[in-house]
Amino acid sequence: MATIETGFVFSLKEKIEYSKNSVVSQQVIKSKAGNITLFAFDKDEQLSEHSAPFDAALQVLDGEALIHIARQPHVVKEGEMIILPANIPHEVYATTAFKMMLTMIKG
Repeated sequence: MATIETGFVFSLKEKIEYSKNSVVSQQVIKSKAGNITLFAFDKDEQLSEHSAPFDAALQVLDGEALIHIARQPHVVKEGEMIILPANIPHEVYATTAFKMMLTMIKG
């Protein structure tokens, strides 16, 4: 997963492409403070339940996803954001093909 070169203007939606029956990721930036990663999910693809040690902001760039946090469902659409709290199980399911930006802040 290569980091995107700094100092250039780019479109988040256009920086990552869909791949049939896959989840694709592209790291934008990574530092000691946290990281930003783009994801493109084909319809019906998912990230199974897991947790992370830090809070993360999930912003949908295209399409729609079903996000479960502690088994509570949330539909998140293009232009919307949801916070994934640290150490709480969550999962991501693509109800349509969708793209998201995940920003993880290390505390």
